[in-house]
Amino acid sequence: MKTEEQLKSEVREKYSQIAEQNIAVNASSCCGATPSSKEVYNIMTDDYSETDGYIADADLGLGCGLPTQFAQIQKGDTVIDLGSGAGNDCFVARHETGAEGKVIGIDFTPAMIKKARINADKLGYNNVEFREGDIDDMPVNDDIADVIVSNCVLNLVPNKPKVIKEIFRALKPGGHFSISDIVLVGELPPALQNDAEMYAGCVSGAIQKEMYLKHIEDAGFSNITIQKEKAISIPTDILAKYLNETEIEEFNNGGTGIYSITVFAQKPGNKKIDKIKVSLAELQQNSCTPGSGCC
Repeated sequence: MKTEEQLKSEVREKYSQIAEQNIAVNASSCCGATPSSKEVYNIMTDDYSETDGYIADADLGLGCGLPTQFAQIQKGDTVIDLGSGAGNDCFVARHETGAEGKVIGIDFTPAMIKKARINADKLGYNNVEFREGDIDDMPVNDDIADVIVSNCVLNLVPNKPKVIKEIFRALKPGGHFSISDIVLVGELPPALQNDAEMYAGCVSGAIQKEMYLKHIEDAGFSNITIQKEKAISIPTDILAKYLNETEIEEFNNGGTGIYSITVFAQKPGNKKIDKIKVSLAELQQNSCTPGSGCC
C-alpha cells in the first residue's frame, strides 16, 4: 500500500502536467489525469461560462461542481479556495466578496500557483493571493475565513479527516464551507481503486458518501447539507484501459455509483457576536480612565 507522501507526490507530478493541458483535454477525461474520451466531451465539469467573475484563462476544466454558486459569499468576506489550480474559483469568489474582501487560494503544485499568480496579475486583483502548501496543513492562521470553497480536490487528499479538521480550524466561528467533491456508493473494482491515474483522476481517491459526511460531522460541523448531487458516468473507452469487457459490464451493472456532491456545513458560533465582543474589547482597551488626562 502506498504511503500518504507517495500518493501526494504522484498527484503533484500529474497536476504539474495538467496545468499545461488544454481545457478540452481535461474536461473529456477524469479530472485531466486519465486518457480523454471520444464518447463524452464533458465527464465531470459543470459550465462556468455564465458565472459572474468567470475568467476563461483560469478555467482548466478540472472541477466537478460549482461550489461558489452555493457558497453564500458576502461583500467583505475572507474566502479560502482549497486546491485553487489556475485561480478559477478564486476569481469567481472575488466577484462576490468584492474589492473590500480577500480571497486566498491554496495549492501544492508549483506550476498551478505560478499560473494562478500570472492570471491575478493580469487582472490587477490585489486582494487575491495564492499560497503554496498542503490543504491538510494550510498555511493560514486559525479562525481566518468566513467561507471556504473547494472544487473536486478533497478526494485527492489521502487523509480526509485531517483536511476537514483543518477546514474547521481555519474557519471563523459561524463561518461555513461549500465544497464540491467526488464520493462513492459501493466499491470500485481493484483495477480502478489501485491505479495512480484514477487516483489523480478524482475517482479512486474518493471515499464512501456516508463516510465522507461522517468525517464532516465528527470534525464538529453543524447544518450539514447536500446542496447538489449528480451521478458521474465514466465512458467505456476510458474504462477499457483499466478493465476487460466482462469487468466493465460487471462495473456498470454492479450498483457502484460515482457521484459529485456539493456539501455545505457550518462551524458553530456566531460571527456577529464575535465581532461585537471584539468591538467591546477595543473600546475597553482604548477607553480613558477618569483623571488620567486623556479625556
